[in-house]
Formats: sequence, structure tokens, C-alpha cells
Amino acid sequence: MLSRTLLCLAVFSASTPLLADTVWLKNGDKLSGKITVFDGGKLLIQTEYAGAIPIDWKQVKTLESDQELLVKQDAYNGEKAKSLKAAEDGKVTLANGEAPKTVELASIQQILKPKPIVEDLVWKGNVDMALDYQRAEKDTDDYDVGFKTSARHGRWRHTAEGEYNREFQNDVVTTDNWRAEYSLDRFLTEHWYWDGRVNYKRDKVEELSRQRVVGTGPGYQFWDNELGAFSLGSLLNRTDYEYRDGGKDNFYSVAMKWDYNRYLIGKKVEFFTNGEVGKPLSGVADYSLDAEMGLRYKVTDWASLNLKAERDIISGTDDADLNKTRYTAGFGVAW
Repeated sequence: MLSRTLLCLAVFSASTPLLADTVWLKNGDKLSGKITVFDGGKLLIQTEYAGAIPIDWKQVKTLESDQELLVKQDAYNGEKAKSLKAAEDGKVTLANGEAPKTVELASIQQILKPKPIVEDLVWKGNVDMALDYQRAEKDTDDYDVGFKTSARHGRWRHTAEGEYNREFQNDVVTTDNWRAEYSLDRFLTEHWYWDGRVNYKRDKVEELSRQRVVGTGPGYQFWDNELGAFSLGSLLNRTDYEYRDGGKDNFYSVAMKWDYNRYLIGKKVEFFTNGEVGKPLSGVADYSLDAEMGLRYKVTDWASLNLKAERDIISGTDDADLNKTRYTAGFGVAW
């Protein structure tokens, strides 16, 4: 008798489909899959038949989910719901024990998967590894590793990034440098923030061997969601240069930073560009530019192929100018 019962349970489990989230649209369509995030006016649902599908929040009639989700009705506070239940048009019910709560869809600003410790922490980043091709008369072997990661909790956002480059021409080291940067943003409103950052660069080949930058200033986040992000910032910087011959320069400068990325073709392709252009307040240099632009193609949910172009310019220094263009192709991981 026991064996028959276990057999029946096994057959029932195998024949029962896995529970899926469901989204009903105002035009009468219905989508089933797994809700991953809602932010920036877009609800992202992962389906087996079409991958990740972004849905305009204004087109959603109601939805349901058996996941535990954090539903935020303002920028900083949220309610953890054990599940979401379909309600009348334009509403959804947050099921949480004996006290379900029905809210307007228009009042919801964000839906996230809750974190075990910090509920509204959003962490993302990528690591890229590449073999480089550089325009030159000699064949080169170039190794490049870079990373960028950011974490946001409430009004605070932490960003860390770094890169290491090493190049050989006929077994002679022609490029050997690395850089690291950390920035801390404090959001004053939903879009305006104040940025503070520290940047360090070390080069064992170029005449300009060390660069140290400490800066602060306001910035504006135009958007930041599952489909991409765009921010502009202005900085007042204190910069220190050290040269291979022992010379030193230090000066103040003003700079503009940008950081843009956008997912395309159902999040299969990512276009990105970021960088900084600066103008010294004294005559130490004319201007500086540090920028990159590229594409990532997602092979799996975490792995990608990448193409990238970088430009690094420091013009008008007393001891040495810098003007480099680099092209890289490689493999990376993202989260």
C-alpha cells in the first residue's frame, strides 16, 4: 500500500507542471514565465520560449507570482510579499500571511528579489578578459583583464573598477600598466546624487608613470534598470602626476564623466560606453580623455563575448604627452 502511494505521488509530481508567474496585459494577451525584476517602467519576465521579455508596465492589467518578492512603492521602502495574486484591472494583491494587501499597479516603483540580509541591495558587475590587437608595424601579444562592479543600497551606491594591461613586441615588454578606481555616490533625490571618488594609475613603461586623482561633484542618473543605465557627472579633481625621471606635477581640474549601457535584442547584446574628459585649471596640461566603447554578446546567462575600443589621451604636459588607442576582443562574465 505504501509503495503504491509513493508511486502515485511520483507520477503526480512528474505530471504536474512547475508553477510559473503570469502577467495579464490590457490587450488580452497573457504571458507565463518567471518575473525577474520591475524597474524603470519595464517588467522583465524570463520565458522558456522567447528568453527575457521586457513589458511596458503601463500595459500590464494584473499579475501573479508564487515567488517571494520585495515590492517597493517609493524609492527607499518596500514590503516583502510571500506571493503576488491577481486582482482587478490595474491592481495586484500582496499575499503575506493573514493580511493580504491590494495595491494599485501605478503606485509600484520597483519589484526585486529580496536579499537575505539587505533587502534592497542591487549588485551587478562584469569581468572581461581579452587578447588585444593594436595598430603597429610589429606583431604584438597583449593581455588585458578588467572588471567593474557596483552595489546600491537605499541612497548609497558603491562602484569599483580596475584594469591590468601587459603587451609584448618581439618578447620586449612595451605595455605594462594597471589602474583602480573606487567611487561612493549619495543620492539626494531619485536622480540627483553627489559623487566622491579616488583613482590610481601605474605605468611601468610610459614617461608618465603614476597618476593619482581625488575628486568630488554632483551627478544625474537619467535611468538605471534591467535594460540599461545612463548617468552624467561633473567633478572637481585634485590630480598628481609622477614621471619616470623623478619630475612631479599637481593641479586642480574640472571634469565630466559619463556611464551608459543599453541591452538590445532581448538582452542578448549590450552596448556600453564610459569615460571622463577633463580640463586643468592651470597650464600643466591642455586636456585629458579616458574613454571606452564596446559591445558584449551574451552566450549564456553569465558568459559573454566582448569587443572594446579604448582611448587614453593626455595632451600638453610639460614632460610627456600620452596618446593611445587600443582594440580588444575577448571573453567575460557578468552578474
